[in-house]
Amino acid sequence: MVLNSKDYKKEFSEAIVNAGIDFLGEDKSNSFKRCYQCGTCTGACPSGRLTGFRTRKVIRQALLGSEELLSSDDLWMCTTCYECYEKCPRDVKITDLIKVIRNLASEKGYIADAHRKTSLYVFKTGHAVPVNADIKKARLELGLTEIPPTTHKYPEALQMIKDIMSELEFCKKVGICEETGELTELDLKYASE
Repeated sequence: MVLNSKDYKKEFSEAIVNAGIDFLGEDKSNSFKRCYQCGTCTGACPSGRLTGFRTRKVIRQALLGSEELLSSDDLWMCTTCYECYEKCPRDVKITDLIKVIRNLASEKGYIADAHRKTSLYVFKTGHAVPVNADIKKARLELGLTEIPPTTHKYPEALQMIKDIMSELEFCKKVGICEETGELTELDLKYASE
C-alpha cells in the first residue's frame, strides 16, 4: 500500500489519541507518535510470522491518519500477546493502541467475523473458549476441578453476563440478536444513530 499526502488525515490520527486518553492516559495514547518505523514490532510478532500481518504497517497507517485502517483485516490479526510492546525501543504502547483503534473500528461497524463469533460464544456460554472433553481432561491432570468455577459451574451467572452485555448494547455493536442468540447482519450505521 502506497500512501501519499492526500491519504493523510491528521484528524483521524488525533482521533486515535483522543479515544485512547481515557483508556491509556495521555502519554501512552500519544506514544505511537514516537514510532520511527524500525520494524522491531513486526519482527517480534508471532502472528506476523505466519500471516501477512505487519504491526509496523498498522502503526504507520495510524501515524498518517489513514482511515482505511478501520476496515483493514490487519487490525484484527493482532493476538494481543504484547510481544511488540515489550520489544519496542521507543516504548510505543502498540498493543494498547491497536485495542483503541479496534474500538474505533467497531464503533463504525467494522469487526472481524472471528471476533463476532467469539462474542456470540460469550453471549451463549459466558466463555470465549469452549470447555470440551480435552480441556476437562487437562484440568484434571493439572489438579484442577473438571469444570472451572465460572458460568459452566454456576449457570445462573450467565444471565448476569447477558444483562451486562445488554446494558452496554454490546450485542447491537457486534450484531447479535438477543432473542435468537444468533449473529445478525452488522449494521454499519449504528454509530451514527
